[in-house]
Amino acid sequence: MNNTLITLSGPTASGKTALSIRIAKVLGAEIFSCDSRQFYKEMSIGTAVPSEKELKEVPHHFIQHKSIQSPYSAGQFEADALEAITQYFVNHDFAILVGGSGLYMHSVVQGIDKFPEVPEDIITTLSERLKTNGLEDLQKELQAIDPDYYHKMDIQNPNRVLRALSVSMTAGQPYSSFLGQRKKKRPFSLLSLNIDIPRTILYERINDRVDQMINAGLIQEAKSLYPYRELNALQTVGYQELFDFFDQKINLDEAIARIKQHTRHYAKRQMTWIRKKESNAVKIKPIISDEDLLSILSKQP
Repeated sequence: MNNTLITLSGPTASGKTALSIRIAKVLGAEIFSCDSRQFYKEMSIGTAVPSEKELKEVPHHFIQHKSIQSPYSAGQFEADALEAITQYFVNHDFAILVGGSGLYMHSVVQGIDKFPEVPEDIITTLSERLKTNGLEDLQKELQAIDPDYYHKMDIQNPNRVLRALSVSMTAGQPYSSFLGQRKKKRPFSLLSLNIDIPRTILYERINDRVDQMINAGLIQEAKSLYPYRELNALQTVGYQELFDFFDQKINLDEAIARIKQHTRHYAKRQMTWIRKKESNAVKIKPIISDEDLLSILSKQP
């Protein structure tokens, strides 16, 4: 039997953790996470890391294995994950790759595009502009230089904006011109699954999850991370809004409302990515019978 990597994608709060565990149990497989926010051991509540009970049900890999003070790129993850999955396949037929970080999943399945090495002085200059003039300044320049990528990307993510600008400035050509390079061959078959959930239900689940996170201690977790708020790992929804609250820029109710709003926006961008990058994925409901689940899994390559 061919080694088969099953990818399970879906927007945040769509039920990926629970469904991936069910699939793993059916196949006797282990789970490899590609959620770039769950890599960091200091971030638990705000990243919806699987509970201790869930982690004990099925072996998980790449969960809270890094520190927020150790940046971890998609390229590094690609190398680490491929090595781990290849070793795993020596004794197993199925592995499950699950997470909401499309770029990190894409890196394992197809490889990521190669970009020119950016000189340190360009990064320093753009970082200073970001601090002095704010994100909007860099957004406007990126829109002028590379409108195609500007309209596809998460323009509220300062790291993504800075990265795209720095590559464009280094190469003298748009960041988007480096995208879509030749796919890499992988030593496994692939079955792609995508959780299909109505947007109204998803948004309700997002709002409920944020309330649950607050009740579980997200404010205290964010407060413990506040001294490190400039680190790349913490430039993410759920923490930035609370950092603004700690800085007295907004009140707590507004911070919570913004977390819900920004998470909904993030989910929408995830769905857009999935639509474009995983058009051939098999649609699967978050709540599905064992019979239907087995029928879908029987379609493996």
